[in-house]
Amino acid sequence: MTVRIAVTGATGRMGGEVLAAASERDDVEVVLAVSRSPGAEVEGVAVESTADLPELLTENEPDVTIDFTGPDSCLEYASACAEAGVAFVTGTTGLSDEQFDALESLAEDVPVLYASNFSRGIAALRRAVREAVPALDGYDIELTETHHNAKRDAPSGTALTILEDIDDVRGDAERVHGREGEAPRSDGEIGVHARRAGDIAGEHEVLLAGNHESLSLTHRAGSRGVFAAGALDAGAWLSGRDAGWYDFTEVLE
Repeated sequence: MTVRIAVTGATGRMGGEVLAAASERDDVEVVLAVSRSPGAEVEGVAVESTADLPELLTENEPDVTIDFTGPDSCLEYASACAEAGVAFVTGTTGLSDEQFDALESLAEDVPVLYASNFSRGIAALRRAVREAVPALDGYDIELTETHHNAKRDAPSGTALTILEDIDDVRGDAERVHGREGEAPRSDGEIGVHARRAGDIAGEHEVLLAGNHESLSLTHRAGSRGVFAAGALDAGAWLSGRDAGWYDFTEVLE
């Protein structure tokens, strides 16, 4: 059964990747693409105005919406989908605690799936981190993430998710963002570093060091297409499910 897809931010970096990935699949069909810059055509799909999203959702009847935009627009689109009864998948990062709570509350009305990263490799990295950290108890931890020069939020949503994984298995620790001047390391702290350069799709490294040895766990995304493919997998999986809050790990399992 073909899943009917709506794509927000269709003229953006990730919106275009989602449309390109969808055009190569038989299990999904893009029935609606919207953007704050309408009028263009992306991957052969006409892009309409986000201002008309509530009416467009009713007219085109998508099963699920895929969203990679910004925090404010994400909530705007999620609210429209909740009112229209359309499932919502989002990889938008940089949401405040209040915005995240608001998004989560919409899951009372429709199925909502949020992930800071839709890469299967990142899912494997997270599992490896959760095993390595307790196995190397007391080792120093440094996390470094690198993304393209237009990324707004720092640290990345994926880095924050990995930090939460570390806290879950080791306990909450002080996070030190970058170092400058006299900055000796404190016991148990986690160093966090964000780099922005070029068109790098995404790199994350967790370094554990101690006892005269070091372990580096690294993931590199060669293309944003890997995130688009994962989001479409999530959308196909989420379609038809009951209202509720879902996680990408459920899709992989």
